[in-house]
Amino acid sequence: MTNPTNLLYAKSHEWVQDMGDGSFRIGLTDYAQKELGDLVFVNLPQEGDEVEVGSAFGDVESVKAVSDVYSPVSGVVCAINEELLDHPENINQDAYAAWMIQVNEVSDKEELLSAEEYEKFLSEEE
Repeated sequence: MTNPTNLLYAKSHEWVQDMGDGSFRIGLTDYAQKELGDLVFVNLPQEGDEVEVGSAFGDVESVKAVSDVYSPVSGVVCAINEELLDHPENINQDAYAAWMIQVNEVSDKEELLSAEEYEKFLSEEE
């Protein structure tokens, strides 16, 4: 799957979507969900929690292991995708539709990559 060009990416394999109202949605990339395998549990922060770039804001559990999910930006959680709490497999089915959290008051987004830069990063990792 190619990575959508309207999103930005972190080297820790999260995507970021600018919602156009000052908030940003964050989710796991298709690459990440394939590496993790079938997801069986998602742990998300609460609305109002602060997230910091490079720090874990939650975790996902697959049949293989539990993995932290890192925030690609700093800000305040303004929404969580509650559907994922009951249906973590949605991330496996469509990683780019299954956002995890929405953040506002965003800063520290300088390290984000374009889709082209992220694909280059992935090819260098393999």
